[in-house]
Amino acid sequence: MWIQPEEVLMAGALWVSERANPFFILQRRKGHGRGGGLSGLLVGTLDVVLDSSARVAPYRILLQTADSQIYWNVACGSSRKEITEHWDWLEANLLQTISIFDNDEDVITFVKGKISGIIAEENRLKQGEEQEEDCGKFREAELKMRRLFGMPEEEKLVNYYSCSYWKGRVPRQGWLYLSVNHLCFYSFLLGKEVTLVVQWTEVTQLEKNATLVFPESVRVSTRHTEHFFSMFLNINDTFKLMEQLATIAMRQLLDNEAFAADRSLPKPCKTLRNVSALKRDLDARAKNERYRMAFRLTQDERLDGHTDCTLWTPFAKMHVVGQLFISNNYICFNSREEDLCQLIIPLREVSIVEKADSSSVLPCPVSISTKNKMNFLFANLKDRDFLVQRISDFLQRTPDSSWGDTSPLSLIGHSVRHSHGGGPSNSQFRSRAPLSSGSESVHRGRHYHPGLPTASHGLLQLYHQDAPEDLGPKAMKEKMKEEAWNIHFSEFGRGVCMYRTSRTRDLVLNGIPERLRGELWLLFSGAQNEMATHPGYYGDLVEQAMGLCSLATEEIERDLHRSMPEHRAFQNETGIAALRRVLTAYAHRNPGIGYCQAMNIVTSVLLLYCPEEEAFWLLVALCERMLPDYYNTRVVGALVDQGVFEELTRAFLPLLYEHMQELGVISTISLSWFLTLFLSVMPFDSAVLLVDCFFYEGIKVTFQVALAVLHDNMDALLSCSDEGEAMTILGRYLDNVVNKQTVAPPIPHLHALLTSGDDPPPEIDIFELIKSSYEKFGSLRSDVIEQMRFKQRLKVIQSLEDTAKRSVVRAMMTESAFSIEELEELYCLFKSKHMTSCYWGSSSSAAERHDPSLPYLEQYRIDPAQFAQLFASLAPWVCGGHTSTLSARLFRLLDQNKDGLVNFKEFVTGLSGMYHGDMTEKLKLLYKLHLPPAVCPEEAESALEATHFFTEEEPQGTRINTVNYYEKVKDYRYYLRMWAKEKEPKTETIKDLPRMNQEQFIDLCKTLYNMFSEEPLEQQLYHSIATVASLLLRIGEVGKKFNNNNGGRKADDAPAAAAQAPPLQPQREEGPGEGGSGETQVCRALADAQLEPAAPDEETKDDDASLSSYSVVSSGSLQSEDIGDDAVLIGGGGGQRRGSVLDVDWSITFEQVLASLLTEPPLVDYFEKKRDFQNKMAASKAQRAVERQTSSASDHELAQHST
Repeated sequence: MWIQPEEVLMAGALWVSERANPFFILQRRKGHGRGGGLSGLLVGTLDVVLDSSARVAPYRILLQTADSQIYWNVACGSSRKEITEHWDWLEANLLQTISIFDNDEDVITFVKGKISGIIAEENRLKQGEEQEEDCGKFREAELKMRRLFGMPEEEKLVNYYSCSYWKGRVPRQGWLYLSVNHLCFYSFLLGKEVTLVVQWTEVTQLEKNATLVFPESVRVSTRHTEHFFSMFLNINDTFKLMEQLATIAMRQLLDNEAFAADRSLPKPCKTLRNVSALKRDLDARAKNERYRMAFRLTQDERLDGHTDCTLWTPFAKMHVVGQLFISNNYICFNSREEDLCQLIIPLREVSIVEKADSSSVLPCPVSISTKNKMNFLFANLKDRDFLVQRISDFLQRTPDSSWGDTSPLSLIGHSVRHSHGGGPSNSQFRSRAPLSSGSESVHRGRHYHPGLPTASHGLLQLYHQDAPEDLGPKAMKEKMKEEAWNIHFSEFGRGVCMYRTSRTRDLVLNGIPERLRGELWLLFSGAQNEMATHPGYYGDLVEQAMGLCSLATEEIERDLHRSMPEHRAFQNETGIAALRRVLTAYAHRNPGIGYCQAMNIVTSVLLLYCPEEEAFWLLVALCERMLPDYYNTRVVGALVDQGVFEELTRAFLPLLYEHMQELGVISTISLSWFLTLFLSVMPFDSAVLLVDCFFYEGIKVTFQVALAVLHDNMDALLSCSDEGEAMTILGRYLDNVVNKQTVAPPIPHLHALLTSGDDPPPEIDIFELIKSSYEKFGSLRSDVIEQMRFKQRLKVIQSLEDTAKRSVVRAMMTESAFSIEELEELYCLFKSKHMTSCYWGSSSSAAERHDPSLPYLEQYRIDPAQFAQLFASLAPWVCGGHTSTLSARLFRLLDQNKDGLVNFKEFVTGLSGMYHGDMTEKLKLLYKLHLPPAVCPEEAESALEATHFFTEEEPQGTRINTVNYYEKVKDYRYYLRMWAKEKEPKTETIKDLPRMNQEQFIDLCKTLYNMFSEEPLEQQLYHSIATVASLLLRIGEVGKKFNNNNGGRKADDAPAAAAQAPPLQPQREEGPGEGGSGETQVCRALADAQLEPAAPDEETKDDDASLSSYSVVSSGSLQSEDIGDDAVLIGGGGGQRRGSVLDVDWSITFEQVLASLLTEPPLVDYFEKKRDFQNKMAASKAQRAVERQTSSASDHELAQHST
């Protein structure tokens, strides 16, 4: 590439001159390519270790003048071809011009200006904004990565690091390149080259550890190998980036979401040295993720910045030191001391932001007032003016109906009148205005409207509203709890802007009163923010979802009456209908999850305490933020936390862990505990207190309580001898965890009734269990749990992928003749093609092609371009330039549902027929490849043939069937019936195959000719196919005469005959000699069908030398005795194929083709020969390495290899 001219003082050091003229010198770096001796090896080693830019560009062009000792570097190149193009351009465009200059200074000035102009024009034409953001040194490193490892331009480098790679016991110093989809390492030390490429999707374990053998190293494990890297300058930063990239790869495996760079990321004020735009993007994503998790914010919230400050806390009468966070919709504060104070202020609640007067006691303060009359005072802000300006910018973009027509920007520093008074912000969600008669008529036809009882109250409130007031001790205890919370609200605030302190947590651990439970769940989970910013969303979603039939709705209907059947709220239609609406609305909102068992149990509990809309948003918070991936089709999140629980058990209860691993209990119990938050294994009144803690503390509480349960039963579990005994002990323990403070009558727990036994164990107070869990295991931290989740996520997802592979192989064993090992290799290759398109782009989105609800055989699908690559590398039928056409036809033949995609089952079916079918099966497949639907209408070169194609293959009832099909789409049972029909075995005989017309027969001959071109018995095969073709031509002519003499064509040819009769009418007036002339026209068409096309856009190519060795069949009558040993029947076609137009009556059957081929032993041997699949597979695997080697070698080096 052209570079900005820079001075070079020593032109000969470490370089070898290869070309020269009076003004320019082309040089090659010592140590690049073969030869160079010891000095070359030393130079190459230094370039790698020191990351010399010359290693990126082993070739360069220098500008020189006669009177100067200073050279100017004007161009560099990674290959001889690239640098030669630049050299030729200089000689052709500049050499003559600068030769007339008298002054050397003028020469240098002119050349520098010309090169700078070229570079400026190239930069102007560049469309990639990322490249413009990256510094020059980083772009050089990215070019080097692509050259060394054969990566396409779509593969983006994130960062690169100097490190050592341990190969055996010897460390190799080199450079580690971390791209979006690959981990790459390159080292060159004294002639020893080490190259490593690992896909992130293949990583099963990523650990940072320190041992005696590998000091402070990173271990990257795949299914088959382990790689160790050490000697990092900053190992923590490197490992964090590795974690992020591995997480992105696991997300690709899970739901095929390709990585998309954040285009809205603000550009830095100046180009950061050695920091790419992608690295900035990933750093911003990590910060956003930590910010959202800390404050329970929505997934689209993005951190704008943070700064140190102090917050005045009126309840403690002190300034609390912490950090202030600003994002597009929130202002948040977190104290430096954990649990001291946390604050979340939505910008939609802000009424005033003003700068207060500074003083020595209170420097640089900012006051923020909200609409519910709360004031927050922040001080010790470093850049107060900028902070206030940023808040004002976000306020201006904040959608809020209460601003009216007033611009939010004008409200900075001014008070604002707001419509809903000074009550708590949550009051706007809790106040429900009664419906007028007019609004009742409007909502009468809707599934969900404010007139429904569950639209304004939780189910418990509905059933308790008519009950007499309870004045017992438990009721008084409940009132005392409510009063404690009311005092807390008066002191710390109420609603989303409440100060959250350790006192808040203490109140939660003591149990939230029933009247406040829904409000506080909504607040602590962050669901209140989502509900406030999406008014009317739930109602509209219900209207869209209700009435639609899908697999999710069927499962929902099946589980509705299994959701807390012991509770009277779900023993009538009111509770069942509300549960149906919430679950159906969420399945419609998130079809990726749809519905999963256990969602019904959790949602039914939410509905007891919350109105429908609030329960819906709580379910959104649970499924999408607080329990990520828990409720998808493979419950990945629950399996990940199961692995985390096992790891925590090993850390806190090592003796019990070893024993329970032998029994296999942990994996059995933890899944049900986590999926339902103990609601399915513990009495309801007790489990709901754990839900209180969960919404405030997160998943940490679930792990703590689970560990406490194991700890309390440790002695009994250690004495267990089998899994059933351990399960019984834990089940009876959980059944007897009671809430002695509950006001409501106890709800019978079905599991407890079944397992109580004759001697029930003593009752366990739920408050004591929670207190014990905090005392013994309260040291658990959320960030540690997230780190453990990452480690387990790699294991779980890769384990699920292995399970999927085994399931596919088992299913295909009965449907193909490939061995288990071959099927596993094919599956890996097929899946890698699918994943490659996920991150390197394709004609269709990989996410659209991946449907987790389908069977494993059909989940991964590839498009025609990827199928063509696999066909070219694996298919036994090599047809030269005709291979692409054959691949496209096989793709259309296998694509039975016509969606433009082929799944693994279809792919293996086609490949198995080519490798393991008998001669009849192979010929049948080849025969089908030259008939519709394999031959698309675009391949028919005459309008008449296209008409024949459509009229014959599409009967009159097609339109009616299409209409009926779309009428049936709404009924999911139609899919089940169609699936059952597809599963019915269909035995296709050779008599079922349609007849082949003359045009298709010529095409078949052309394919066979291409297939034989690389065979050892090439000449014998050519002679045999010419003989068979001649025989089949005469058979077709005889059949045509027979059909004509018997009154026309067969009944199944009637539609085609009717369509083609008018053009052929003049031909039929020729008289009695039409039979002979028809054969002549067929032969003429065969003679005209040249294999080598005249136009460059034809679909096939051929070797000219092979054509010259044989004589082409003339246009005369083709008799078998006229065929010599050197005669060849050539199919293909430039020009119009007159035979197919004029002789539409000519046709042959598959039986005739098969019988004719059986008369020629060379053809029989060819099709019965067993093809070596292992060699093809090995070549396909090695293809990647060959591409990498080719991309890194210069033309000169390749020439040396060939000699």
